[in-house]
Amino acid sequence: MLQVHEIREHLEAYTTALAKRGLSAKTSLEEILEIDEKRRSTQASLDETLAQSNTFSKEIGMLFKNGETQKANLLKEKTTQLKERSKALQESLNDAVAQLESKLYNLPNIPHESVPSGTDETDNEEVFREGDVPTLEETALPHWELAKKYDLIDFELGVKVTGAGFPVYKGKGARLQRALITYFLDKNTEAGYTEYQVPHLVNEASGFGTGQLPDKEGQMYHVTADDLYLIPTAEVPVTNMFRDELLPHTKLPVTCTGYTPCFRREAGSYGAHVRGLNRLHQFDKVEIVRIEHPDKSYEALDGMVEHVKEILRDLKLPYRILRLCGGDLGFTSALTYDFEVFSTAQDRWLEISSVSNFETFQANRLKLRFKDVDGKNKLVHTLNGSALALPRVLAGILENYQTPSGIEIPEVLRPYCGFDRIE
Repeated sequence: MLQVHEIREHLEAYTTALAKRGLSAKTSLEEILEIDEKRRSTQASLDETLAQSNTFSKEIGMLFKNGETQKANLLKEKTTQLKERSKALQESLNDAVAQLESKLYNLPNIPHESVPSGTDETDNEEVFREGDVPTLEETALPHWELAKKYDLIDFELGVKVTGAGFPVYKGKGARLQRALITYFLDKNTEAGYTEYQVPHLVNEASGFGTGQLPDKEGQMYHVTADDLYLIPTAEVPVTNMFRDELLPHTKLPVTCTGYTPCFRREAGSYGAHVRGLNRLHQFDKVEIVRIEHPDKSYEALDGMVEHVKEILRDLKLPYRILRLCGGDLGFTSALTYDFEVFSTAQDRWLEISSVSNFETFQANRLKLRFKDVDGKNKLVHTLNGSALALPRVLAGILENYQTPSGIEIPEVLRPYCGFDRIE
């Protein structure tokens, strides 16, 4: 959530920056400032009224004590009027605060200066590419056919049990999935991230804290009876562990990792591009989260990018990195790098990780602060990234490592799997 004083100070710059997202935001920003001005003037009037009422109350006591009943009763009438005015002012203040929060909650983050302008994924900027795309036989298959051929994943059984987008992993497919989860967690903890096991459902406050709520696209699963939400990513529960905290600067950075299933409705996702593991309603992901001093967050973001690079080098998968344009940037993000692995059998790039810096946007919603060396309380910067999302990594391994006689297992995963190939 943006901070009102920052909007007031940087109105023109924010207007220009939000235009990168395709938003004409000046009117909305000016409305926020007008509402805040009303809030502040109402608060000042309320404070003055309450102070006057308190003064009169003290005087009334003294007047009764001195036997000046008539004067005391006159002041009591004025006090009654002040209380009525205070009530009206409080209602007006509450209304202004609610309007202000609503406006702020629905305004996205300000893109970093390096974010390119653009309307959609076609305007994203490739900044890095590495790895050789393997040459496959003409008979090479996409992963959903490989999964069926080698009895690794049963998509139809998932439809029977739940519905489309909920696959069932079997035998060596399940073991390979488990191997990837453990390998990713090991890589993250070796890099200094503390592992957490967190709830898979969160309350409304947590959804608002990290920016998933209000859910304008209706992508979250809502358990209405208990007013809880199935998590779309481990970022939500992990980051919310620190909601309403004031951290000493000596505790920064805070680095966390965790594995969870993720649940996304993916409403409106249809067509060949979402076949197999390309897009699911339930999938597994290992996440990394960092809470950083504002002066060090972009250095930390670069470190997260290098960490994900190292994982993909270990897996020997061809990949590229994109800097997302304003139109493709997530609601809460200031800067995002997407990692994509090349699916040789599908002849297309598949997103397998997003690494983002949210700056103070989430921290302001979370009321997550730190006490700096100067003794002042300041908002932290929050960051997160996938390290990694499993479905498309698994798809990339199955497709890029296939041979006419079977599927090779990346060398780094063999100790975790207990087998070298799938035949």
